[in-house]
Amino acid sequence: MSRIGKKPVAVPSGVKVSVANRAITVEGKLGKLTYTHRPEVKVAVENDGKSIVCSRDSEERETRAYHGLTRALIDNMVVGVTDGYEKKLEIQGVGYLGAIAGKVLQLRVGFANEVHKKIPDGLTVTCPDQTHIVIKGTDKQKVGQFAAEVRAVRKPEPYKGKGIRYEGEQVRRKAGKTAT
Repeated sequence: MSRIGKKPVAVPSGVKVSVANRAITVEGKLGKLTYTHRPEVKVAVENDGKSIVCSRDSEERETRAYHGLTRALIDNMVVGVTDGYEKKLEIQGVGYLGAIAGKVLQLRVGFANEVHKKIPDGLTVTCPDQTHIVIKGTDKQKVGQFAAEVRAVRKPEPYKGKGIRYEGEQVRRKAGKTAT
C-alpha cells in the first residue's frame, strides 16, 4: 500500500476544489491550477470539503506508482495556490550579472553575448540586485523547471566556483594543476 497515496490531502479554508471526469481544479488566493489524473486512480473530495482522498483499484506496480504521484501532485497544487513556490538563484563571478527587461531575463555570465531567457507565463521573476534572481509561481513544476534552465546557462564550475547556483548550494571545489 502506498504510504503517500493513502494520506488525505488537507484543503485549507479559502481553497475551492472540484473534480469532474478526471480533471481536478484547485482555486485559491494566488490562482487556479488544473490537472488531469490517470484513469487507474480515483480522486474524490470528502463531503465536508476539507480533504481530498485518492484511491486505486488494482495492486499493479504501475498503478501503485500513479496513486502516490497523483496524491503528491494534488498536494503541490493546494500548496501552490495558498502559499506559492519560490526558488532563489545567485550569480557568482567577476562581471557576472542578471537583469530583467520586460518579459526577458538577461544574463551576462562570461559569454561573448548576453543570454536572454523568456520568462514563462504564470511565473514572476525578480532581480533584487544584479547577483540574485528570485523565481516565484503557483506551479511547482514550472518554477523548478525555469530555475533549472537558468542554472544550466552557466553551471557552477569546480575550480573558481563561478556560475549560477541555487541559494545555499554547496559547490565542491577542486585544487588546480599546481597542487600536487
